[in-house]
Amino acid sequence: MTRVGIGFDSHRLVAGRRLILGGIAIEHTLGLDGHSDADVLTHAIIDALLGAAGLGDIGLHFPDTDARFRDADSLVLLSEVVAMVEAEGFKIGHIDATVIAEAPKLGPHREAITELLADILNGGTINVKFTTAERIGALGRGEGIAAQAVATVE
Repeated sequence: MTRVGIGFDSHRLVAGRRLILGGIAIEHTLGLDGHSDADVLTHAIIDALLGAAGLGDIGLHFPDTDARFRDADSLVLLSEVVAMVEAEGFKIGHIDATVIAEAPKLGPHREAITELLADILNGGTINVKFTTAERIGALGRGEGIAAQAVATVE
């Protein structure tokens, strides 16, 4: 039986932080503010996978109140989630994810991000897309970046 999960994450952009998306450091004057590396793309994928497997959400497994996860590498967290999903007897099918950001331009990073994430998914496939908020709201003003993801497991 195929099961579906949805994930969403957003973080403010701030000075003094690196911008990490899909595990890739991206040149930008601002980075995402958060307890871990604040990788919204990877966090949305984590929540989608956890949801599909019926395993709660990212905050349940990696709470921002736990000092062990301060500045955590989200790819390490994703690897742990993949192991959890597989331990429940599921195989990852496909992930479709969208990053919403006014800047920087992310298209040139698509291949590197997709390859890096696919390597962690143990045969699951992934499609990563980028869009803007068309200058509407906080995302449109460049105050933050958001991501959403849908995952299937079997």
